Amino acid sequence: MEKQKLIQIFDRQANHYDKKREGSKVKQWRQQLIGDAKGEVLELAVGAGANFPFYPPGVKVTAADFSAAMLEKAERAAREHRLDARFIWADIEEMDFAAHSFDTVVSTLSMCSYDQPRMVLDMIARWCRPDGLILLMEHGISSNRALSAVQRALNPLLYRTFGCHHTRDIQGLVRQAGLDLVRTDSYWLDMVQLIWARPRALRGTGG
Repeated sequence: MEKQKLIQIFDRQANHYDKKREGSKVKQWRQQLIGDAKGEVLELAVGAGANFPFYPPGVKVTAADFSAAMLEKAERAAREHRLDARFIWADIEEMDFAAHSFDTVVSTLSMCSYDQPRMVLDMIARWCRPDGLILLMEHGISSNRALSAVQRALNPLLYRTFGCHHTRDIQGLVRQAGLDLVRTDSYWLDMVQLIWARPRALRGTGG
């Protein structure tokens, strides 16, 4: 899909994201993940700011999204939750920061939409400080054979409609990108993955 068409899909969904009332389970997942953020934080594909209520005090968030409509909602959410945040309107796959710029890098429910998720994870690994933390909540392919077959069959339609893939192996992508898994929690027949990771440079250091 052309990038501009993908952006238009998310622009159209901005009001829905803003008004969406997530279930208590999804909010619980966000809270247990985002509560570990610290220091200088980069949140990719911030959407309407669904993570903002769960950031601990004292963090400074750089929030990026390629949808201007989503960023407008996120800016309002930041004011509502008194979050110290700055916003960047940009395509994540074309962004760049100096190496080791952030203590924490956050991505929730966004790896499904990237054309090159492995490249994005490579960038995340580079942008995160060696002693930092990478926090991911992503959805992907189920470990259940019957369910995964349904996901593969529906994936083309779901991508055209909502702009996201449902068949990605999230943990596999994370490992391929040179990240060390610190902790993983899996839900809904492994379709939802919560991941705490670090750049692999810390291997063997006890970090």
